[in-house]
Amino acid sequence: MVHKLATVPIFIENLEARGHRAIKAQHPTTFELTRDLDVSERGDCIIGVKLDRGLKDFDNCFKEALRKDSSIVVIVLQVDNLREVVLARGSGRLILEDNRRIVVRRSRYIGPETLAIESNKASKDLNRDLIKRLQDPEAVLHITIYVFDTDRALPV
Repeated sequence: MVHKLATVPIFIENLEARGHRAIKAQHPTTFELTRDLDVSERGDCIIGVKLDRGLKDFDNCFKEALRKDSSIVVIVLQVDNLREVVLARGSGRLILEDNRRIVVRRSRYIGPETLAIESNKASKDLNRDLIKRLQDPEAVLHITIYVFDTDRALPV
């Protein structure tokens, strides 16, 4: 049987962050990227520092797609040859105005720093080899965020 797939608009943002010696990545419900230069002892959700830009800087079309309850978010985290894929959802309630922090949540809680909700992974779930690399301040974390706008899917 042949299945016809719909054509779904995809919006993409590419970011970079750096590693830090204090990265623990032990939080059970979130992971965070920050523009800050340091990680505090309480920052157990942080996986990258020196983020090159914040949510406020994202393309407006990207944010519009993300602000749909039907949007699907795929986040690819990569350091060297190690890659982690995280699945999450957008929401019509997203604010997307924080210029310093980006947070992905397992829950449905939304603040100005929230990128996506109902994530399948938090920082404690991420590949430990990837986290170990991120404990090196020289490590470069490449973040690619894909938003699939399923509201605008077109039949093929």
